[in-house]
Amino acid sequence: MAPAVGLSRNTFAKVSPHPYLLANLDPPVGTAHAPSRSNGRSPNQVRTPSVNLASLSHAHGSAVVRMGDTTVICGVRGETILTSQIPNYRADNTETELKDYDLLVPNIELATGSAPQFMPGGPPTTLAQTLSTRVYSLLHSSKILNPDDLRIWYDRPSDAIPVDNDAMEQDQPTERVVVAYWVLYIDIYFISFDGNPFDAAWAAALAALKDTKIPQARFDPDKEAVVCSRPSPRPLSIKGNPIACTAVVFTGKETDRPTEGRYWLLVDPDASEEVLCDESLTIVVDCTDGVTKFVTMSKHGGTNLSSKILTSKDMLQWTSARWKGFADAIAAGQP
Repeated sequence: MAPAVGLSRNTFAKVSPHPYLLANLDPPVGTAHAPSRSNGRSPNQVRTPSVNLASLSHAHGSAVVRMGDTTVICGVRGETILTSQIPNYRADNTETELKDYDLLVPNIELATGSAPQFMPGGPPTTLAQTLSTRVYSLLHSSKILNPDDLRIWYDRPSDAIPVDNDAMEQDQPTERVVVAYWVLYIDIYFISFDGNPFDAAWAAALAALKDTKIPQARFDPDKEAVVCSRPSPRPLSIKGNPIACTAVVFTGKETDRPTEGRYWLLVDPDASEEVLCDESLTIVVDCTDGVTKFVTMSKHGGTNLSSKILTSKDMLQWTSARWKGFADAIAAGQP
């Protein structure tokens, strides 16, 4: 007899992706097959992340993050800017200076060859611009950076402080002022793309900022410039450890098999799963103190996820597990 010839899991997933994923998530009653995805993971199973810090020698901080076949490199570079060069600078602005003065500048690039859809010579994709905007928004809303880390102070002598004629004979004390800032350029580069880009991009940015050490800086009034020293660079004081957790909703609507309004939540989706789903959920959590704290939550498309589902015990469990996986990977990535 001729040997039995079967097709591989990957081949089935490519030839008929919707029916194959649905058949795996909803196996026939009475079978021993547990619900799984086309890639073999269970619906709540994430790809184990790995993180390496200080991977780039010419950046003030860097990290490489890998989740399955999604790999991201992030480099942080600091540059100084004088307050006199900031058009809207106000000395009394100590609440929103990071955003008002554009002191955090993320940029995301999807490398040619990281995925078939990214072709050489084209303009920045909509996806890259959207990811940059989301990282920028989370950098400010999470408040992980201390503005004082980016301030460069100067004790201005008394003769530089304008006084009225009646006070000319009086001794004027020195005035400590912010004369310049550090601007952090956060460049995120995808060298391999296989789904869930925001989680990977944010984890790489967070890990790189934790690795960042900026030089000691002082203002030289004679040169009217900021002078930096290489010895004893200062690390940034990152507050908290927010981690992004993304899931997509699969309904199987494009198949002939009725689903009766059912849907499946697939955490940490790969690229093949993302194209089969039109609803996604991203929750940013921080469990640093042992209590799961929701930082931000965003949902795109679809109508399946209700507030009851978003606050369920299952949701809390997988986001907490996701946070621990990334927190442990960042801690293990120390050089």
